[in-house]
Amino acid sequence: MRAHNLTFCTLAGRDGDTLGLKTERGILNVAEAARVFRIKAPTDIHAVIEGADCAPFARLAAAARADKRGKRVLVPESRARFSPAVPRPGKIICVGLNYRRHAMETGNPIPPVPILFNKYHNALVGHRGKIRLPTKVSSKFDYEVELVVVIGRKARDVPEDKALSYVFGYANGNDFTARDLMRVTSQLMLGKTCDDFAPLGPWVVTADQIPDPQSLRLATTVNGEQRQNSSTSDMIFSCAQIVSYCSRHMTLLPGDIIYTGTPQGVILGYPPEKQVWLKAGDKVVTEVEKCGVLEVTLI
Repeated sequence: MRAHNLTFCTLAGRDGDTLGLKTERGILNVAEAARVFRIKAPTDIHAVIEGADCAPFARLAAAARADKRGKRVLVPESRARFSPAVPRPGKIICVGLNYRRHAMETGNPIPPVPILFNKYHNALVGHRGKIRLPTKVSSKFDYEVELVVVIGRKARDVPEDKALSYVFGYANGNDFTARDLMRVTSQLMLGKTCDDFAPLGPWVVTADQIPDPQSLRLATTVNGEQRQNSSTSDMIFSCAQIVSYCSRHMTLLPGDIIYTGTPQGVILGYPPEKQVWLKAGDKVVTEVEKCGVLEVTLI
């Protein structure tokens, strides 16, 4: 049985990352529950994304509810240590200028095709993680709340009307950016790929729970002050269009992730005299409807 109506995370532990399953009683540490209750189950989100049998999860959750040992395998969300929700993506693809009002606020024309760039594994950081600001090379740090698509099936040249069937699920991401580095050359990469510049999580929500990814609210706060508040309905290119477009140029594989763009409200969009860039000590919280809240602290 494939993943259906489930919400996953990746927990950080002494022995490395392990799969977490969100339940009403807390986060089920799947590896620990499998050991305690002697029920074999996938213990890595990549195995789940690639099609591992998810039937044991219901048995594990039921055992944790009914057995006094359940307290050993259920972690309160407030005490959980999160790794990036998808810790080993083969590709991290990002889309620039994909919201109409964001393009307007930055003075850019509506792009005729998706503008693609990339991040790398070094940029990933989990919920309640820390972003180490590279202050020796940059001073203009900015937030970007984004809906992230998690690919679940090998996709090559897929039509738009079939594209969402290749999606495993969705997550909350922050395309953190060094605006001055981004503009050093005509390529965006340098300002996007510094360490910790791709917060992701805490959850991966299976696609069946979000049948319409084009109607989700997105928001960002900095130190409690709201900066972004929009909807994925303002996307120029929908998630289906993005997946289809990417698959025409490269083969997408299970576990690949796509940051689909940010709405208006970024610091770059403010008048120059009102641009107060992020700094050490700031707490940035991004929210994507149905995908949870992602918090990072800058150091």
